[in-house]
Amino acid sequence: MRTLILSCNTGEGHNSCAKAIKEYYDAVGEVCVIDDALRFISAAATKIVAGGHVFIYRHMPGVFKWGYHISEKHPALYSNGSAVYRFMAQGSERLYRRIVAGEFDAVVCTHMFASLMLTEMLTRHPMKIATSFVATDYTCSPSVKDSIVDRYFIPDAVLAPDFECDVITEDKMVPTGIPVRQMFYRCLPVDEAKRRAGVEPEHKHLLMMCGSMGCGPMEALLKKLSQGLSSNQHITVVCGRNSRLEQKLKKQYALRRNIHIRGFVQDMSALMDSADLYLTKPGGISVTEAAVKALPMVFVDAVAGCESYNSIHFIRKGGAKTGNTVEELAELCLKLLDNDEKRGAMRARLQAMELGNAAKVICETMQELTKELNTSENEEAAQTRC
Repeated sequence: MRTLILSCNTGEGHNSCAKAIKEYYDAVGEVCVIDDALRFISAAATKIVAGGHVFIYRHMPGVFKWGYHISEKHPALYSNGSAVYRFMAQGSERLYRRIVAGEFDAVVCTHMFASLMLTEMLTRHPMKIATSFVATDYTCSPSVKDSIVDRYFIPDAVLAPDFECDVITEDKMVPTGIPVRQMFYRCLPVDEAKRRAGVEPEHKHLLMMCGSMGCGPMEALLKKLSQGLSSNQHITVVCGRNSRLEQKLKKQYALRRNIHIRGFVQDMSALMDSADLYLTKPGGISVTEAAVKALPMVFVDAVAGCESYNSIHFIRKGGAKTGNTVEELAELCLKLLDNDEKRGAMRARLQAMELGNAAKVICETMQELTKELNTSENEEAAQTRC
């Protein structure tokens, strides 16, 4: 099976999901390639859309929230013939040539824009190829119902009613969870993980991160947290690719031995193993990584939109909490760090979710679907010869 994964450079979440799927495919010997769907429109499209998304996400979260709300209220914005659909359709011919040249048997989309482009391509060039969409948030995002693919991999069975429509029928939905890298399914012993993070094994550790772009009120939160932090409590702040924030915080807290400032972290799995509590914005990938680890979470409402649904999902499950202000969030984190019983209850609720290996299920489902298509094609060919 040769698989093309279509992602979009709009934040790291969709790319992380694509890489997690590819990692599993590579491990089992399946040929797999990741492409940015926007590049089939043009190099400029990738640069403008990705750059604009990062700028708004980091500096104008209110605009992102407003845009997402408008999209939910007006689903026709993505329907066939709309401006967004026509924009994505521009890449359908180049995508078709890529699929034919690469002799791909399957296409997996980790972004809704990619699934729209694939839908248009299949309208223009019907072909026997296994297709799917992977949701990267705990909701059915706008435009998903405007796509037509063979399988929809959704984060949780309880969300099936949100996705179900004339196009997305029950038999097309596969509850898998959201794919994360295989490292998150392995755990270091807590004492070893804490030592690696520069934390004494008997001390409590709060891990703080607001996405790969380092957005949200991280500076204000850290200031408030640092004021109430005891000598046997540590905070590690992961600034991601926000190097300006990283350097600023390193200067401010250079003399605090129990405050650790880090940039982009490759081994987040080990860092999560060292943590007793995770303060984060509720991005679909990052909360799934923590949930797989059964790491209790406190959510920062940094950009809202689809992330609001992620927050609601895990708060309802009992594995996360949140607050409305910086002061409330800081107080909540410090209280939870001091309360082993409450954190233990949150951890137990996350363990009860029994999150499986999503990438493995996706791979096996697509293998089966590809086999079915090949069998059908061979039978049709045999009937034609007769």
